[in-house]
Amino acid sequence: METSDRLTPVPVEIRTDFVHWTPVIAGALVASALSLVLITFGSTIGLSVVSTAPTWREASATLAVLSGLFLLLAAVLSFGFGGYVAGRLRRSWSETVHNEFVEFRDGAHGLVSWAVAVVLSGVVGAMIAGAVAAKAVPSATPVASTGDALIAYDLDRLFRADRRGPGDLAYSRAEASRILLAATSRTGMKPDDRGYLARVVATQTGVAQPEAERRVDEAVVAATLAVKKARQNGVILGFSIAVSLLLGAAAAWYASCLGGQHRDQAALPIKWSWSRA
Repeated sequence: METSDRLTPVPVEIRTDFVHWTPVIAGALVASALSLVLITFGSTIGLSVVSTAPTWREASATLAVLSGLFLLLAAVLSFGFGGYVAGRLRRSWSETVHNEFVEFRDGAHGLVSWAVAVVLSGVVGAMIAGAVAAKAVPSATPVASTGDALIAYDLDRLFRADRRGPGDLAYSRAEASRILLAATSRTGMKPDDRGYLARVVATQTGVAQPEAERRVDEAVVAATLAVKKARQNGVILGFSIAVSLLLGAAAAWYASCLGGQHRDQAALPIKWSWSRA
């Protein structure tokens, strides 16, 4: 009697995870690092979309346009390269899958890599900004105001004096900055605030009351202009960042699909020979 040596086939489970997190994280890290390098380089040569200088972008509108274009270019290059890395490193799922689905998966990996890079950059940026703000504002000055940084020069002109009068100048500056910022609203400065601030200026500087009132009126005009410019700069900055991120997402999708094509077609092999070094 013949015996059969055939083995019973055992079903093998093949993982078909839709998202491969290793290439996604690798692409996100590459995109974040390249973006940091490009933005740092642009800031070094003056192509920055934000600055703490009070005269930022007043000299040249062309420089503001170039800064925005550089931000867009940096986003496309960094997120595009990160998306390419994510698509190129992703392992193929199955040779029997339609090309449209493979392309969609590659693009989705690039998009997820872009999202991780954006979140990572945002968290790191918020941490850095918080650390810098904590060091810039000492805890011993609780009367400090954000308006002191926005209209610092106008406050200097407001309290300019040859001989300093009695009283706490730091508190008077902080209080004046809050009054001036409130005066930039649609309702303007209230008459009692104007009179009070003029008396504070006269006390601190020793000038006559009419001169103090003139300084207050000039400070209100200057503060209104400073707040208007800050709002405009904020709108330009937010719009530039939003557009650059959207273009970065598109670049990451396209580059990831391109990386997937190069992976499946074994194109653009990366070789290194020590003899060429």
